[in-house]
Amino acid sequence: MDPTSAPDFDDLPKVEGQPQGCAWGLFDKDGEKDVYGTLNFLTPRVVAAAAAEVKDGISISLNWPLNGIKFPFPHRKAPVHRASTLRDVGMELSGWDDELEINTQFSSQWDSLCHVTHSTTGETYNGAVPTKEGLEIASTEGNPLPSIEQWHKRGGIVGRGVLIDFKRYVDETAVAGAEQYHPLDGHRITPAEIEAVAKHQRVEFKLGDILIVRTGYTEILEAPTPDDFAKFAAVTLSGVHGTEETARWVWNHRFAAVAGDAHAFEALPPVKPNGSPGEAFELVLHPYFLNMFGMPIGELWDLKALGEYCKKAGKYSFLLTSMPLNHPGLVASPPNAVAIF
Repeated sequence: MDPTSAPDFDDLPKVEGQPQGCAWGLFDKDGEKDVYGTLNFLTPRVVAAAAAEVKDGISISLNWPLNGIKFPFPHRKAPVHRASTLRDVGMELSGWDDELEINTQFSSQWDSLCHVTHSTTGETYNGAVPTKEGLEIASTEGNPLPSIEQWHKRGGIVGRGVLIDFKRYVDETAVAGAEQYHPLDGHRITPAEIEAVAKHQRVEFKLGDILIVRTGYTEILEAPTPDDFAKFAAVTLSGVHGTEETARWVWNHRFAAVAGDAHAFEALPPVKPNGSPGEAFELVLHPYFLNMFGMPIGELWDLKALGEYCKKAGKYSFLLTSMPLNHPGLVASPPNAVAIF
């Protein structure tokens, strides 16, 4: 679907049992349930226009090391790398093999549309219901779930990326004596602030863009200070403000995907409609983006070098390519993302 033909948030057809802003069925075709969501906005016309961003012949990796977090982190296991000689694995040759055991969400990642499900129905994007058995399938053939390997059928992700370097913006525009921004202080980046940064950077959004927001978070994780560790205890992480209004703003810009260097893209803790802090299960943008829009979320991307080059070149848009792992039923994957100028 060309992004110009998609209805605005408040005009999306009502889906029974879902709040306003649910795009289920919008991208279905010929009776087939859609598994791509807003990646459908990456039409040949949009991709061809994005290719025009390449002028300098410079490419920048956006992939943080798989073991980027150097200290124990809750919930997700750190990667384990094992090297073996070829003779160790039974080959009469001189050389090496290796094995890598990873949690796909420990470092830079895409969240697939299977990542978040409704707490009662178990549904995710377009009404699909992931199960352990369904995700651990041996082949993608006939897989009805919107898992990540499906993206390979459409050539991965290729489009125009736009960096909103919030960290650099606040560093450059901070008023003397004002409280300093910190990625662990839970600052909530509003759509108005994103637009202010875009204006400061002299970049305009286009339909089908991939929005990327830099908070400076992964740079803290690489070398945390004692003060940083003390801040971790509060679990207040800066990120995009998680509200329905933000979801409306994102959809109405027809972004094909969003990504950032924050741990959840949106700020933590989430906020309830009354403004009070919520629990982790009360995230707002994850359900809207992954479940209702079908919009992939990238997290923990390495954006420092990208921000430096954008500043040097005075250009904050680029061709973005991303080819995640191709394995049946993946809930998440390293993005294998590159920005090309």
